[in-house]
Amino acid sequence: MRVYANPVGRGSLWFDNLATATGTPVAYDPQARAFITMPPFCANRDVIGCNWIAPEQGGFCRSCAMTALAPDPSIPNAMPHWAKTEAAKRWVIDNLGRWNWFRPEDPGAPPVFHLLAEGPTPVAMGHVGGVVTISVAEADPVLRTARREALEEPYRTMIGHMRHEVSHMLWWRLSLRDDFLDAFRAMFGDEREDYAEALQRHYRQGPPAGWRSSFVSTYASAHPHEDWAETAAHLLHLTDIADSFVAAGLSSADLPHHGWDPYMEADAERLIHVATHLVMGVNHINRSMGLLDLYPFVLSEVSRRKLAFMHDWLRRGAQGL
Repeated sequence: MRVYANPVGRGSLWFDNLATATGTPVAYDPQARAFITMPPFCANRDVIGCNWIAPEQGGFCRSCAMTALAPDPSIPNAMPHWAKTEAAKRWVIDNLGRWNWFRPEDPGAPPVFHLLAEGPTPVAMGHVGGVVTISVAEADPVLRTARREALEEPYRTMIGHMRHEVSHMLWWRLSLRDDFLDAFRAMFGDEREDYAEALQRHYRQGPPAGWRSSFVSTYASAHPHEDWAETAAHLLHLTDIADSFVAAGLSSADLPHHGWDPYMEADAERLIHVATHLVMGVNHINRSMGLLDLYPFVLSEVSRRKLAFMHDWLRRGAQGL
């Protein structure tokens, strides 16, 4: 994620800022990729702290307009959890916009989000036909950590959930192309395998022996759809880690050149090489504070080929160039 210029003075702005250090209200314009001071601001600004602009007074920003179902405010903590979930959604939508997904120039359908609070029954997160369902309850770090431990996952965040579920939606979009499915099946397998049965087998038996040689995570081994979504999420993780590293003004001998833009990088192997070397360094820094690794994964050669395949398709952008 980039670091942004302050439109009214010195200093920088971060993606989630609602105001400058001196208190001037600002909002993010995702089309210009810049902060501005002039309204109209998103109608959810005072409701959940959305900091994007709106197309008209009283309207919703591009990201909030994608939310068709919002959580029931009568459920305890639904509103603060919704605010954190929408913040994660804005981050991921803006990342994908760097490859022209879900922007005005995108000729395809944008995702529709159902962001639901949990009552006595947990919310099943997933994607069906362009609709992404997310449990806002997982914005609670205690609940999220408990589920991460129960499922033996090394990484679980709201941005991670968004990247994974939106990646299912991207598969759906790409599957409408004549040239995609055969290439996908050659790399990931046949997604027509019974999905429910595959997940039941995964939760009953666990991942296959030697899964690390072919998959980025245990869940990726459950079904070709999950292999796609997990791999796509990892490509988005690595690209944004590298982009944020550069935007923060950090330097490394692994960077190809000054001003390198990971989202503009055409060579997938170079992007993956740089990003993985950067995260090894940051992992080392985290360990000095007794924190978990930023990126607790090891990528096999097969996984790297899948990431390169993903990079080719997603970087083409929504117009499929």
